[in-house]
Amino acid sequence: MPGYELFGASERKHVNDVMETGILMRYGFDGPRKGIWKAKELEQALCTVFGAQYAQLVSSGTAALTTALSALGIGYGDEVIMPSFTFVASFEAVLSVGAVPVLVDVDDTLTLDPDAVRKAITSKTKCIMPVHMCGSMADLDALQAICKEHKLLLLEDACQSIGAMYKGKYLGTIGDAGTFSFDFVKTMTCAEGGVVLTNNEDVYIKSDGYSDHGHDHKGVDRGADLHPFIGYNYRISELHAAVGLAQVQRLQEFLAIQHRNHGALKAILSQVPEISFRRIPDPAGDSCTFISWFLPSQEITEAVVAELKAQGILAGNFYWYNNNWHYIRKWDHLKKSLTLNALHPEHKAAVMQQANKDFAASDAIMSRCISTAISLVWTAEQIKEKGEKMVAAVKKVLAAQQATV
Repeated sequence: MPGYELFGASERKHVNDVMETGILMRYGFDGPRKGIWKAKELEQALCTVFGAQYAQLVSSGTAALTTALSALGIGYGDEVIMPSFTFVASFEAVLSVGAVPVLVDVDDTLTLDPDAVRKAITSKTKCIMPVHMCGSMADLDALQAICKEHKLLLLEDACQSIGAMYKGKYLGTIGDAGTFSFDFVKTMTCAEGGVVLTNNEDVYIKSDGYSDHGHDHKGVDRGADLHPFIGYNYRISELHAAVGLAQVQRLQEFLAIQHRNHGALKAILSQVPEISFRRIPDPAGDSCTFISWFLPSQEITEAVVAELKAQGILAGNFYWYNNNWHYIRKWDHLKKSLTLNALHPEHKAAVMQQANKDFAASDAIMSRCISTAISLVWTAEQIKEKGEKMVAAVKKVLAAQQATV
């Protein structure tokens, strides 16, 4: 995702504002900072841009998920339903609060299959956590209906879909809480950072304290703050917030370029009848960070991936089925519950039971899927050249397959 691709005078200006004061911490030092509060400014900007009532910045998307889960009261004995296709941070955050990640199948949206979610609900289920992967969204109408029926929390992991919308609302602002990641390869970046978005004041207050050692931030200085509960250090720095403040002001610029380049490349790939595309619950809301496309079989898909690699054009094309970061198939460390600190035996057994289920339905989808990242810096000529090379590689594989039938 392209936030890192376009840096300029605005980013440098905001960072230099901080450097000139020398105050890199987001809290305290009121006098020396000379009125420079980049984290506060970015939180307000995020609320304004995305339409959330509250925003709490933290040090990463993983920290945002962990903070949100804790603020929602999710912990020991609770189950959190999440998709088999996500980033490892999603289940890491669930484990970190003592809960059990219940992974279930995805459908052709590449997000949670609502039918699989329903089948996974037990008396221990407390939260459904859709992960809006690759720039697009889960079927939020269906998931909200399930949450309402079973009195469950909805936590949106929107770390990969900043700027995407569902029926006029930004992803991350629709559930009880939502999270973004602002790492180096997200739609907008702080270099490292994340945020908890919510319209619930209680969730915000708890996120605010939890991410800063439990400080209530009500004292005249940090030493006068009270600590109503135990928290941890997930603070963002002023330097990181400064980068993000410039980037959020450029978000619509980034999204417009993504939509243009996505449309141009998709038009070229659409010339191949054997290529189909990801189903998007609200096509108008796609942030267009990726084109995710399917081939007729796993065998053909693997052959196309091999051909793209042989031609030196695989870069930017992701075959998630064999990816170590994003799909359950390669997560041996989760399947074996390999942790440095010992888990409670019951917790460990529950984690392993969930991670070693049959994900054949997900395999049937992910084994046929390639996702192509959309760059902000492509020229029209580069898109045409890239698309034509990809199409030629696909046609070469299809022709070879037909010749052997």
